[in-house]
Amino acid sequence: MRSMCGVCNIRDKMKIIQAVHSLLFLGSLSAFIAVHNMIKFSPSALRLLLAIYTTLVLATGCAAPVIDLSSDDQHFLALRDAASKEDAARAAELAGQLNNYALSSYVDYYRLKAHLRSAGEDEITDFLTRYANTAIADRLRNDWLLMLGHQGNWKTFDAQYAQFVLNDDTQVKCYALLSRLKQGQNVAEDARRLLASSRVYGEGCYALFSGLLESRQFSHTDMWNQIRWAAEANSTSVAMQLAKLADQDKTAMALEKPDSRLSAELARPLGKSEAAHETALILLGRLSKTDIDQALASLAGLRDHLNGTERAIAWSQIALAAAQKLQPEAADYWKKSAAATLSVDAYQWRVRTALRTLDWKNVKAGIEAMPASLLSEPAWVYWLGRAYLAENKPDVAQSLFQSIAGRPHFYGQLALEESGLQIVVPPATPVQTLDLVALTNNVGLQHAFQFYGMNLRTEGNREWNWQLRSMSEPQILAAAELARQHDLLDRMVSTSDRSTTIFDFSQRFPAPHAEIMAHSTAILNLDMAWVYGLIRQESRFIRNARSNVGANGLMQVMPGTARYVVKKMKWDNVDITRMDDIETNILLGTNYLNIILGNLNGSEVLASAGYNAGPKRARAWRESLDKMVEGAIFTETIPFPETRDYVKNVMSNATYYAALFSGKPQSLKARLGMISPFVDLPGVPELSNTISNNLTTP
Repeated sequence: MRSMCGVCNIRDKMKIIQAVHSLLFLGSLSAFIAVHNMIKFSPSALRLLLAIYTTLVLATGCAAPVIDLSSDDQHFLALRDAASKEDAARAAELAGQLNNYALSSYVDYYRLKAHLRSAGEDEITDFLTRYANTAIADRLRNDWLLMLGHQGNWKTFDAQYAQFVLNDDTQVKCYALLSRLKQGQNVAEDARRLLASSRVYGEGCYALFSGLLESRQFSHTDMWNQIRWAAEANSTSVAMQLAKLADQDKTAMALEKPDSRLSAELARPLGKSEAAHETALILLGRLSKTDIDQALASLAGLRDHLNGTERAIAWSQIALAAAQKLQPEAADYWKKSAAATLSVDAYQWRVRTALRTLDWKNVKAGIEAMPASLLSEPAWVYWLGRAYLAENKPDVAQSLFQSIAGRPHFYGQLALEESGLQIVVPPATPVQTLDLVALTNNVGLQHAFQFYGMNLRTEGNREWNWQLRSMSEPQILAAAELARQHDLLDRMVSTSDRSTTIFDFSQRFPAPHAEIMAHSTAILNLDMAWVYGLIRQESRFIRNARSNVGANGLMQVMPGTARYVVKKMKWDNVDITRMDDIETNILLGTNYLNIILGNLNGSEVLASAGYNAGPKRARAWRESLDKMVEGAIFTETIPFPETRDYVKNVMSNATYYAALFSGKPQSLKARLGMISPFVDLPGVPELSNTISNNLTTP
């Protein structure tokens, strides 16, 4: 106690001893509040009492994640597995062995989930009543709604849907629209918005699509738009299924053709039917993705057989593919597609094409033509403001900038700078003692900690986020602090990110393993703020994080990357199998990042893109420019959606880290710099996309 309370006086120490004895005896939040109210503490003594109380609670009820599982935990995991296999007998057997398990609601859930298809309505509603207002009840309601929609039990579906809190399942949303459709309501506009944004359909959305066609709330134009946009988004299987539902079997058969057959298909004489024309447009879009020159040749052969609207759609298909390939000709193709109704992606890529050529007139026109759902996005608010600045209309521009300025993201930071301010860290709001102590007794958070201890992050996050829904902002900061105490930095960051009026950026932008990081970055002369910004995006500081493509640890290093770095640096004492080891992971990650940075003219923007998508891709994107552009423009026009968002987040993070580390205002625009198309010095031949973290395509 002496080392923890060096400034406490004797009276304080006696009070703390008295309080600790009370807490050990009573062990509850009410006891803490009573002790807090009866005994007047100095601030330092209160902090110590809180630390002791929290330690007691953690030791008894909220243990930090552990590796060794109890026999009950192992039975619970087996129960979860049995439920996923719908093995009702095995689930019942395992559940019977967990009568006193702390996660009793989940035991009951998995027992019921295993035979949900055959369960009676009374059994399901009994569960929902017993566990009302809990995360797991909402999860079961989600499961049941999918069943009710499949069965067409709309009366029960509607009653349960009204109580579905999260409402985050696209299939359930489709069923909800279908239910309204069955009641004679017009849902076409809502359906267009939902289906246009869905990359993956499912039974509910297919049923909705069929219902819209049958009721004629979807016209033939709507039908073909949905099929074409699915194919445009590389969801060929979805496009085929939609075509079959629309009785367009010939279109579905054409979509089955391999890419190598597309030119031959388009060279056939074009039939006169609407279906023949629409199918040709879809195939032309597919061909554009692989061979734009051949697509242009095919369009030349089709042009005289298409009407004006169809020609505009054809050009939009070619324009989108050319834009995503960063071809300069895309601007001309977009001009020829002016009459076409575009997909969500196409609206955005039309503007990105204009940005790359600094064509502010078409940036403005393209943004203002977007649907409302896109117009409100910070990216397009910012770029519309820039377009108005280019038109010498600063008042309109500033109104747009100020509507998003200061929000803690990439475009909020840029808008703040356009408003004449620099990026600073807001004053930290202290966590309230009683808020923090109250949360240590929150059953839902205790459940979350138990899930994290079993490495069940999906269940843990569900429980954690459910509890955050009803919290005030001071409580949100307290929850983030509780996550920090449990060494769950990803939860701390994500939780603290939710506050909008009070802040603690030490929660949002933590800097763990500072000694190791300072050593590694100093040797390489890397900007530590940038490296932390990258780690925050890569792993959220989960030391044993695993990606679905095999990246490992804090810096999400791929096995091939690790082997490359070890060979390049001629190390013979680095064990690349120990990627969970903090020092090893940071050593390999920072050295690889430094190699990429040196190979891309020292640009943090290009190196961030290269770290995510591969250095060769980053270099190719840079070399596609025909003039020097702002780093923000380059970033917005990165073809891969994942990499585009990744670079924005890394650079935004790095700017805040720099402000935290230096205590001085920062400029994101300066950090982004300018991106030049000029060729690098001779590169490192071994650097290739095969050792990048992600190999996604648009």
